[in-house]
Amino acid sequence: MSGERTRIVYLNGAFLPENEAHISIFDRGFLFGDGIYEVTAVLDGKLVDSDLHMTRLKRSVREIGGELPISTDEIVAIERKLIAENALNEGVVYLQYTRGAEDRDFLYSEDLPPTLLLFTQQKTIAHAASAEKGIRVKTVPDQRWARRDIKSICLLPQVMAKRTAKAEGCGEAWMLDGDYVTEGASSTAYVMTRDGRIITRGNSQVTLPGCTRLAILDLAREADLKIEERPFTLEEAMDAQEIFLTSASNFIAPIVEVDGQAIGTGEPGPVYRRLRQLYIEHARKTAI
Repeated sequence: MSGERTRIVYLNGAFLPENEAHISIFDRGFLFGDGIYEVTAVLDGKLVDSDLHMTRLKRSVREIGGELPISTDEIVAIERKLIAENALNEGVVYLQYTRGAEDRDFLYSEDLPPTLLLFTQQKTIAHAASAEKGIRVKTVPDQRWARRDIKSICLLPQVMAKRTAKAEGCGEAWMLDGDYVTEGASSTAYVMTRDGRIITRGNSQVTLPGCTRLAILDLAREADLKIEERPFTLEEAMDAQEIFLTSASNFIAPIVEVDGQAIGTGEPGPVYRRLRQLYIEHARKTAI
């Protein structure tokens, strides 16, 4: 459209208009899904929980035997420049690291230069409709690989789960391992029992170590809420007083229905509302 602003992206050392940024067809991210990604929220033009995201990025890259081409301080500077260049007030910064590009082979050259891509996306988070209306969830079998703690770009199982959820009129999918909920397709899952305990899985190779999760749990403890880090069953979820999820692109959002069954009153609950207020205050105060 005439007059529409051209988005500026970062690719391998250069800031470019998005239509001028090109990646090789031999990039291992494209051919093998050999890469890592991060998504950091932006609120009021500032990065939310940036240190947590950079720590997770370094860990994920290390776990696949990779090495970032620049420091995380330099990455944060790039993110802040992209926010300014694109006049982004609210949304996310997406980062993708891949092993690099060379002729297709399962094995790779040890000195292969990696690919580093970053771009911004505008998104309403603080006043998202889902924050007031709630999200409906569809459960699906967990078909992902065993190292879910690594934020891999191999997201086909999550894509399929999201499409299944959408076909049922739901906004998120919950992955099930037998009777147990692992996590959402793109979120961390929580239930609050009828006696006021908030239950979510502890960090392990079974789930992604959520950055928003870490911040939310710290805030919940400061508010004297009871936390249990353990697996929970779908049956426990169905009997919960409240259910909610966290992610960088949602902050914290209420789940009001699972597999067609209303949770609690079928409306966003008071504990969720309290935690959302606390988190947004935290985000505005600590964002950089």
